[in-house]
This record gives sequence, structure tokens and C-alpha cells, in this order.
Amino acid sequence: MNAITQDVSASTHPGSRLASLNQWVAEVAALTRPDRVHWCDGSDAENAELVRQMEADGTMVKLNEQTHPGSWLHRSDPDDVARVEHLTFVCTSEREDAGPNNHWMAPAEAHAKMDALFDGCMQGRTLYVVPYCMGPIDSPLSRCGVEITDSPYVVANMRIMTRMGAPALARIEREGERGGAFVKGLHSIGELDPDRRFIMHFPEELAIKSYGSGYGGNALLGKKCHALRIASHQARSEGWLAEHMLILGLQDPQGETHYIAAAFPSACGKTNLAMLIPPEGYLKDGWKISTIGDDICWMRPGKDGRLYAINPEAGFFGVAPGTSAKSNPNALASIRRNTIFTNVGVTGDNQPWWEGLGEGEPAIDWRGEPYDADKRPAAHPNARFTVSAKQCPSWSPEAENPEGVPISAIVFGGRRASLVPLVFEARDWTHGVLVGAAMGSETTAAATGAVGVMRRDPMAMKPFCGYNFADYFNHWLSFDNGGNKLPKIFHVNWFRKGDDGKFLWPGFGDNLRVLEWMIQRVKGTVGAKETPVGLLPDPADLDLDGVELDQEARAKLFGFDREGWQAEFEGIGEYLDGFGPRMPQALKDEQQRIAARLDQGA
Repeated sequence: MNAITQDVSASTHPGSRLASLNQWVAEVAALTRPDRVHWCDGSDAENAELVRQMEADGTMVKLNEQTHPGSWLHRSDPDDVARVEHLTFVCTSEREDAGPNNHWMAPAEAHAKMDALFDGCMQGRTLYVVPYCMGPIDSPLSRCGVEITDSPYVVANMRIMTRMGAPALARIEREGERGGAFVKGLHSIGELDPDRRFIMHFPEELAIKSYGSGYGGNALLGKKCHALRIASHQARSEGWLAEHMLILGLQDPQGETHYIAAAFPSACGKTNLAMLIPPEGYLKDGWKISTIGDDICWMRPGKDGRLYAINPEAGFFGVAPGTSAKSNPNALASIRRNTIFTNVGVTGDNQPWWEGLGEGEPAIDWRGEPYDADKRPAAHPNARFTVSAKQCPSWSPEAENPEGVPISAIVFGGRRASLVPLVFEARDWTHGVLVGAAMGSETTAAATGAVGVMRRDPMAMKPFCGYNFADYFNHWLSFDNGGNKLPKIFHVNWFRKGDDGKFLWPGFGDNLRVLEWMIQRVKGTVGAKETPVGLLPDPADLDLDGVELDQEARAKLFGFDREGWQAEFEGIGEYLDGFGPRMPQALKDEQQRIAARLDQGA
């Protein structure tokens, strides 16, 4: 492929100065026995050659060059289309350190199981060494890793999603010479056999082993595996936070920008909020939204005590179905060129297509068969696009700021058809951590067969926290140490429904009206109504110009249901108790204090 592609007998990088990296690559090559070893430099020429090879073997299909220049379609195995949480393990020395929120396996057992799978698995294939940096290449907040993989599709995606190649290798070498560590990720698609598929995390070793899947988060090890599961463990030991959050900038007509980090479970509009386009009246007044990131946020206290955040990713790995000119015009504009699509359908003239797109007609489905609506959807419900963040019209150059951006507000939110109002503010940091710990969404009949079943997803980290949730909550609480100037914490619910089952709040761009109130609260320029569960806005303090809300909508979006909250806090107490003796007493005390106020009518 180029000067640093070698046969397996010369697996070390000819220019690498880091002995530990060379030794690890040589050990993996000896175990997996590839035909060739290629050290990725991230260059355009390298990528073009990888794409040429994948086009030749049918791994990727070129899309319409006139409508989607530089874009490709990848179809994964039909049994390999999503994360596999039941096969994802956190392997710590002590089982309790992984917590009840993770599947656990003893490290020695996990290594033995994985090494048996990796034995000889790359025969006839190329072993790719992928050095990458999560975050701006020169940022002290960034962390590096190396993924070894036998999938050129993974290499092409990691080039988009991370800062991958020669600059990352140079940083790894510099840090390694000073004793710094990098995350070691070993991946093979194996035979794509669901019965021989595991994703193992070794947080104490800063290591990941993934076998048997070529899909997204199972294979792009810089994403959920490194940036959340390993990084959350690393962040705890180093005094920062690795979170499943978007980061957006909100600029007012006076030119002042506030940055907001927000955590939402799946299907709650995280990407839509990150790329929000203000309502027409706000646009005319000069309001602007800028996108720093849509999925992951790393935060640490700065010298001034404020939390500063970076987006460790360089691209978007977004869900395609439902993305349209109406739901997210910025996302749609982002993926008009230089995009890798996975498991979408295609039109007769070879354009990508998915349900909810609102334009064109599918001809071929995601399995490569003629589209038949009675057989399957054109696009898999978890179909994805991979694209550089810089192609988003709302992308901000501040995403490359090595110092990060200062966070004014942290927002938690879930999908709640009842009880939870449009927005409320936590009273203080401890209350805010409880709000995040207790957040969740109500399921629908289509998903579970029962309406309104509560599934709690603390900080939207249920599938991604790399250690015991009780310890994680305690780590959050530790930031309230008297020296930090912490952001205010809010909770939102865009999904409150009326008696007719319809949404009461219009959502999308109108969510900016709620963000504006939050920033006014941060600045201290607007009041709030105190309730036992938090501080609620007076509807008169939100700019609702152009939003029609009837009496029921106002009552439910801005109201407080004491009896409903009494039942809610009883459930929260039981939930916290489920994490056992490690649960911070401060959170239990906060839950009991609020429950008592609810019972007393205070």
C-alpha cells in the first residue's frame, strides 16, 4: 500500500521510537498471524487505496457522484447491525468495581477467552495499526489510543471519527517517552459469528478486545469503548468527566456565547439539539447555535474553576432513519458529500435513502435486494452515516480549541409522556447529580408491549459507564469541593403529552426558547418558582411568541403534580438502594429530603 506496509516478519514501524508499541504490535501479529502489517498514516493516498480495495471486493459501493460526491455505501452482515450490550463486558480485578450496571468477567478469564478467538484469525488478511487521538491533537484534555484491526472499513471510519495517523503516532511517542500510556484496542471481524462475538474492556489496563463484529461501536474502538467506557474509568482517576453528552454554543444578539452540555438517552433528540436551527424570530434577532459535538463530552476543571469541555470525536456517526430537511437540516446538509453510509437503502439512481428522508423512492434495500415494503424497511432502523464534523453548517472552530469551551449549563433529559415538566432547574450540585442519576424514559407499546414502563438511564450512561455507577455518582459529587465554579444543572422533557396522546411542545427549533431561559438563569436575570423537585419557570419568562399552547399544555408543561412526584421519588429511592452499600449517602439523603418535602406539602 505504501512504504509502511510490511510482511508480518517486519511488524514494527520502521520509524517508531516507542518500544512498548512496537512490542505490542509484534505480539499481536504473532498471535493473529496476518499476511501483512500496515501502519496507518491517515493520508489521502492511503484512504484512496483502502477505498479502492473495498470497492473491488464489494465491501463498499460507490454512490451517485453527482448528488453525493465522494460517498460510499457499506452493507454489514444482517446479524451484525447494532451494539451488543449482552456481549459487552467490563473486566476489573474486583467484580464490585464493575458494578451492577455492567456485565463482568475476571480479566484472566477474559484474556484467555479472547486470545483463543484471536489465534490465527488474521490469516489471509492485513493487520492495520491505527494510531489515533481523541480530541484536538494538541489539547491537554485529549487522550490517545492505537487500534489494531483487520477491517479496512474500520480504518476508513476511524479516519473520519478521530484524529488518526501520523500526528497521533507522534503524540503517542512523545507521551510514551515520558511514561504516558495509550489505550490498546485489538479488533477482528473474525467470522462475524454471533456466537463468537465479545467486546471486552480492561479499564485497569487501558485495553479493549473486540471480536466477531464489524459494526460501529463494536468495531470503532475509539468511540464508545474508549471515549466512554475506558475514558470514564480514566477520568475518575485523573479528576475529570467522560460523558455521553452533546456540546452546543448559544450566541445571543449581543454576541455573548454560552456553552451547554446535554445528556439524553437514545431516541430523545440529542443530535437534533446539537445542530438546532433557531426559530425565525430568533434568527432575525441574531441568535446563533454552534455545534461542538453531538455525542461525547470530556470535561475537566480549568484554572478558574469552571468546567471546560472538548468533543473527543472528529466526526458524526449518526442514525440515518428519521433524518430529514424538517427534523435536522444541518445533519442532512452535512452528509451530501464525503460520507460513508452503512445499511441504508438506495434509489434507482444510486442515492442513499432511508425511512423519514422525505424525498426520493427506494429501489434496493439495505441487504442489497429489491425493495419490498412488505418484507423489510429500505434502511435498517439503525442505519448510520459517518461524516466529518467540519462538514456540518453549524460546526464551530471552537471544537478545535485545545483548552476546550467553558460550560455554563448541564442538561439532562428523557422521554416522559407524563409527570415531568418542560424544564426545571436543580437547586444545587448535589440535587443536580440526583436529577441525572434518576433520569430515564418511558417506553412505548411498540417497543415493549407495555406503555409507560420507566427505564432509568443515569446521565444517559447506562450502557457506557466503565465502572460501578455508585462510584460514578460519588465522582460527580466530588466536583463540588468549594473551589470549582460549577455550571447550573437542568432537566428537560420535550416529550410531554396531552390527554389526546399528542405532544404538547413543538420541539425542534423551539427548544431554543428553553435554552434561552436556562442562560437567563445562569446570568441571574430571570426568576423561577420553587417546588420540592426543582425550580420551574413562569411561562411569562419564556419567549413563547409564535407558539400556541392551550390551557392543558401550559398546565402540564409548567405545572407540578405533587402526588405523581411522591410516587416518582419512592421509585427513585428503591432505584438508588439497588446499587448497594457503595451508593453515596449524600444522594440518598437528597432523595429522602425531597421525598419528605413532598409528603409534608412543603
